Amino acid sequence: QVQLVESGGGLVQPGDSLRLSCAASGRTFSSYAMGWFRQAPGKEREFVASVSWSGRSTAYADSVKGRFTISRDNAKNTVYLQMNSLKPEDTAVYYCANGKTGVVRNQGNGYDYWGQGTQVTVSS
Repeated sequence: QVQLVESGGGLVQPGDSLRLSCAASGRTFSSYAMGWFRQAPGKEREFVASVSWSGRSTAYADSVKGRFTISRDNAKNTVYLQMNSLKPEDTAVYYCANGKTGVVRNQGNGYDYWGQGTQVTVSS
């Protein structure tokens, strides 16, 4: 059984940074792409970023491009989301997801396991 455990969320001010982590267990982490999605209150879940199995390919939503960076450490079975220059509109629950294959995907149906989520709140 695949388990994904997110951490690193919190309350920050606009312009601050946060780094989210997602620790995975249950299958060969290095064989699969990983992704981050988010869901704000009253809104649908949306794609944030994805990284391929090797870490060499990444994809980002336009709204976070240039501010967020996704990376992975296959030796630690962990994927990260570095979030800089945070804005109030980044406020959401952030979910880590395990891809069905090794290539990046920006749709939720490209992922078959999900974490419980971690809250990120950006407010002054």
